[in-house]
Amino acid sequence: MTMPRKTVLTFLVATLVAGCGGRDDVTLSKIRHTGNGPDEFSIIPGKPLQTPEDLASLPAPNPGGSNLTDQNPLADGVAALGGNPAGGVASNGALVNHANRFGATTPAIRQTLAAEDKALRQAHGRVDVLRFLPGDDYVQAYRREWLDAYAEERYLRSRGVVTPASPPPPE
Repeated sequence: MTMPRKTVLTFLVATLVAGCGGRDDVTLSKIRHTGNGPDEFSIIPGKPLQTPEDLASLPAPNPGGSNLTDQNPLADGVAALGGNPAGGVASNGALVNHANRFGATTPAIRQTLAAEDKALRQAHGRVDVLRFLPGDDYVQAYRREWLDAYAEERYLRSRGVVTPASPPPPE
């Protein structure tokens, strides 16, 4: 009688020890920052310092404000594409109005999505509190939102839609 108990106990201990083994590093896909170091996304390298041609053209110090070496992704992107960063986005009005003709745009879409995302993560993101299972919080929170590309392809092909650039199914 004691032999089966010892065998079961041995297998149970071996399974627990094996489950504690190598886990992929998924620190960048965690919902919460749990480390004691800096957050990688809050540290943005500044632009390189340059000496201006005329030191009198430098702006006055602005404590707490922006300076010349701060990143400005919108203006940098516009300049990289050959546009005028000082031109603004007034030309987008026609595009936004055209997209809004059927009620497609919402003024507070970012705030709405942030609130919905927070509610979804709170409801589904803390499934594995003790971290026994592999995976990360995003997978657990958004698994229901995933699309199955091959199921969608089968659905479209059954309706007669041609999908010539579809990749082969995974093996």
